[in-house]
Amino acid sequence: MDCLFCKIIAGEIPSAKVYEDETVYVFKDIAPIAPVHYLLIPKTHISGASALDEGNADVVAHIFTVAAKIAKEEKLDGGFRIITNCGDDAGQTVKHLHFHLLAGKQMGWSAESGV
Repeated sequence: MDCLFCKIIAGEIPSAKVYEDETVYVFKDIAPIAPVHYLLIPKTHISGASALDEGNADVVAHIFTVAAKIAKEEKLDGGFRIITNCGDDAGQTVKHLHFHLLAGKQMGWSAESGV
């Protein structure tokens, strides 16, 4: 499979790991748009949110649990944002389900800036 995130999970491409367990891998985004910008990805390849079904949707609950754990550990008391893009029009550039965890600054709402 020629998936960037699958290669990162496999250790073929280096990343700045933040957290890992049997289900999810979390690492720092290489082009952050906030002081804290992590990518949370399932270890099982799922192409995006539109590919979720009853057989694999439990991974999303686990990812959100991990996001809450990271936020507590890193004292993101001011809040954080979680974003996923699904499809080309939404800006999904890697076809592997992933969530952006953003924090560390006051955020508004702008589709152009992503924060």
